Amino acid sequence: MAGEVSFFELGVGDDERARTFFGSLFGWTFEPGPSDGGGFAIRTPNVRGGLHGNDPGARPYLFFEVDDMAAALAQVRVLGGSVDDVDLGGGEESIARFGRFRLCHDDQGTPFGLHQPPPEG
Repeated sequence: MAGEVSFFELGVGDDERARTFFGSLFGWTFEPGPSDGGGFAIRTPNVRGGLHGNDPGARPYLFFEVDDMAAALAQVRVLGGSVDDVDLGGGEESIARFGRFRLCHDDQGTPFGLHQPPPEG
């Protein structure tokens, strides 16, 4: 459903320590990410997530679901927000498995993400 939190991403310095910490704290399980993007998929009871290492300055990002990434990015700009230049989608394997992702900022500079899930099937 558009506007719902559909994905979260954790950037950490040491992915092994983070998997131990969050796995012990919340009972999350981790699966290796796609071969072209690395990292790990996080399995939680409700919302899918991702974890990547070698990023000690990162913070958690929330991604909100959209049906049409191009239209949503255009609307962000119309409303005075901005879209980061980096496409987080990775390669075709990652897009097929997880969907498309873009980081944005609202008109006050607050970071958030947009996520267009992969097609069903």
